[in-house]
Amino acid sequence: MPNILDARGRSCPEPVIITENAIKSNPNSSLKVLVDSYAAVENITRFVTKKGYNVNIEENNHEFTLNIKK
Repeated sequence: MPNILDARGRSCPEPVIITENAIKSNPNSSLKVLVDSYAAVENITRFVTKKGYNVNIEENNHEFTLNIKK
């Protein structure tokens, strides 16, 4: 079961930092990151793909769920 991080309502770079800390704590676990900003989607996606993770993005009513897996 993935860890769920709720970064909705937070401005960049905070969602990226939250994601980075979660990856450092559990580098092989799956994450679900909830955000409400397309800039956060782009920044988190760029960060995790550089770290070798795969990202699947779901959008629902201007909120995004990033499913991140190693």
